[in-house]
Amino acid sequence: MVRKSQQWPSEGELIVATVYKVLNYGAFAKLEEYEGKEAFIHISEVSAGWVKNIRDYVRENQKIVARVLRVTPSKGHVDASLKRIREDQRTKKIQQWKIEQKAEKFLELAGKSLNKDLDTSYSEVGYKLIDIFGDIYGAFESAAEEGESTLLDEDIPQEWIEIIVDVANKNITPPEVQISGYVDIETFVPNGVEIIKKALKAAESDNIRVQSVGAPRYRLTVKSTDYIQAEKDLKDAAKKCIDVVTSSNGNGEFLRELS
Repeated sequence: MVRKSQQWPSEGELIVATVYKVLNYGAFAKLEEYEGKEAFIHISEVSAGWVKNIRDYVRENQKIVARVLRVTPSKGHVDASLKRIREDQRTKKIQQWKIEQKAEKFLELAGKSLNKDLDTSYSEVGYKLIDIFGDIYGAFESAAEEGESTLLDEDIPQEWIEIIVDVANKNITPPEVQISGYVDIETFVPNGVEIIKKALKAAESDNIRVQSVGAPRYRLTVKSTDYIQAEKDLKDAAKKCIDVVTSSNGNGEFLRELS
């Protein structure tokens, strides 16, 4: 169960549900994101074509993605449609839901560190994180990338801030970036080949790869989880390379490759 802060979904919203009853005229499904709520899908909303047997399209215990047509709290359910969704929308929604399932596990893990169950974790901080960041995963992702600063201004209790950042750092890997640039280096001294080799060696490091494009041009590639740091590392590597060449009466120039 991935919970949302509001009690009912909105009309037009895509929902994830689990079918628990299939009848000749329609199917009932429990909403995964709204605790205690369910959806009804009429047979006319199952498929764009004529449906002879509804069980050819839905079955008990099946996970579905549906679009909310009407919200009727008095009936205790929402009316939903399976046919008014494109396949790419269905795939994207399922992916988002799976990510949020993972995020709920993060929240549960954080709560256990504070001796609080999942219900308490949601009431104290979970719903607030959804309101601020749009979803719980977004909150943990921001915490992994920016640390406590992303939560300090949002009236989150300090005990929660510290544990959220700790859980985020242990479970979320920041996306890796890759950037490249070129150095054009040349020297005409008798031991020029050795100078060039020394210059390229100076540019190499654990996160910087050097490749020959064709003398006098060489590509420097940096991989990092921090774009700003990657730019700095690339420029520093190019400078080290060029300094070796120019100190031996050679020439060097750095060219940034545009992505």
